[in-house]
Amino acid sequence: MSLETLENCPVCNKSSFSNYLNVEDYTVSHREFTIQQCNSCYFLFTNPRPPEPEIGAYYQSQDYISHHDEAKDVMSKIYTSVRDYTIGQKVKMINEQSSKKGTLLDIGCGTGNFLGAIKENGWKVFGTEPDSGAREVASKRVGASIFQDIQTDALQGLKFDVITLWHVLEHVHQLNETLEWLTEHLNESGTIIIAVPNPQSFDALKYGRFWAAYDVPRHLYHFTKGSMKQLLEKHHMHIQKILPMWFDSFYVGMLSTKYKAKKINLIDSFRTGLISNWKGKSDNSETLNTSSLIYVINKK
Repeated sequence: MSLETLENCPVCNKSSFSNYLNVEDYTVSHREFTIQQCNSCYFLFTNPRPPEPEIGAYYQSQDYISHHDEAKDVMSKIYTSVRDYTIGQKVKMINEQSSKKGTLLDIGCGTGNFLGAIKENGWKVFGTEPDSGAREVASKRVGASIFQDIQTDALQGLKFDVITLWHVLEHVHQLNETLEWLTEHLNESGTIIIAVPNPQSFDALKYGRFWAAYDVPRHLYHFTKGSMKQLLEKHHMHIQKILPMWFDSFYVGMLSTKYKAKKINLIDSFRTGLISNWKGKSDNSETLNTSSLIYVINKK
């Protein structure tokens, strides 16, 4: 499979990079990929990377749980149990951010569990999902069409009160074009919710090249708070607040120990998760540093 090389940083457009880390694709190809760092703005991104028409092959695994509803092994059972709880937390958080229950678009909705829950809560929902199997499951769950991507004609004339991307932005090839689309399709008083892994967290630094949330080459970008802020400001958006995702450190820790030692170390992953959450906990968005972060975003 071929690779493409980015010549310019997606955030600042400069062209001087340094190699940051070499990471194996532990899920599908077992091929090694390089994460590079921009020497100007310090943005981290997988480079070179599979081109968009070929990236689908790297998602063809039963281990890619967000595209499947079956809980066949320990990891998937843990994932689905935690997911069901966190969906309720997501619905609560969105209701706290919004003055009304209006229209919501979930980009990369997987099998539609979150969309189904937020619809039952009174929201009018729309969703996109590139994986055809997951899209079919989501459509049945939500009782409405789920579109392949945001470029579908059915979405072009619409604006939304809330747009969510739960661990999705790091997968998007057309990064700046997607953010431009988001600003154009968000109501003036609307909110964008973006959740992404945090490579500056304690668990990321501990596990290094084995940190499961690098997830190359599916994760094309690896956002720090600084690079996310700079990218959003480039598109005239403002981070209103940053919130933690407490469970990610435990799940990522289990996968990371599996990648490192070929089997899950529950004691190590649980201890690391606790330390990561303890070190990353803060009431201040500037110092919050958990394994994954939720960015609550508004237009400037």
